[in-house]
Amino acid sequence: MNFPQTASEEHIAFYGAGSMAEAIVRGMIHRSVVNPGQISMINRSNREHLEYLTNRYGVVTGQDPAAKNELLRGASIIILAMKPKDAGEAIGQLRPLLSEHQLIVSLIAGLSISTIQHLLGRKQPIARTMPNTSSSIGLGATGISFSPEADARQRQAALSIFEAVGSVAVIDEDKQEILTGVSGSGPAYIYYMMEAMIAAGIEGGLSPEQARDLTVQTVLGAASMMKETGEDPAKLRKDITSPNGSTQAALEVLADKGFTETVKAAVHRCAERSREMGESVRESLL
Repeated sequence: MNFPQTASEEHIAFYGAGSMAEAIVRGMIHRSVVNPGQISMINRSNREHLEYLTNRYGVVTGQDPAAKNELLRGASIIILAMKPKDAGEAIGQLRPLLSEHQLIVSLIAGLSISTIQHLLGRKQPIARTMPNTSSSIGLGATGISFSPEADARQRQAALSIFEAVGSVAVIDEDKQEILTGVSGSGPAYIYYMMEAMIAAGIEGGLSPEQARDLTVQTVLGAASMMKETGEDPAKLRKDITSPNGSTQAALEVLADKGFTETVKAAVHRCAERSREMGESVRESLL
């Protein structure tokens, strides 16, 4: 977190040390958000993985129960990065260790702020987040919602963490499901379309390598064009669509197949399923 006066006072503990936790740690260290010694990581039992994290990033890890508890007590920010099925037990173990000034940041899909606070038995400051997998290369999109107990400093700290791995949108918690539909699962939609483009290229005579490289560069270029120009995608689409041209012919096929409505339906179904899964998580934990 970019706190010139107080950086030495910050300590971030990752409760769970999987791929998303590692991606965030890598981003924070790469962008000098915090020093490696200000980050601790713990998991349930994988000592070998913790040793790897220490050797690669210089972070502090805890393996025995006493060391884990000490790291959690001493953290100003605790990031919950375990699987939903493990959340109840982990939060139960965390409950007696907390002080009211610690910020809890959840990466757990479907776990609401109210459920976390209920499991903790107190109105703890909470940040609920939904990063996507592109965070692993520093190009993620994260939605974040805060409980009223999170103060301005804690909010800025949480934003700084996720800005280290991409862009961040602060949203009301009841928008977390639609955000999941748009950006949380969004990379999968793009990959699905890329699969089809590559397959079509190969069917038309391109080599698999050529079809892949051309598709990747096309998607990268289109995303970069939209970001750098700030133009609406509809305008950019129209700019390259000549009347009665080949692009128009292709777009007419997509329109005839209900492309827009299908994509919108997919996003809304993803949001609906996210809501269902969240309710399932809540019921399993309470």
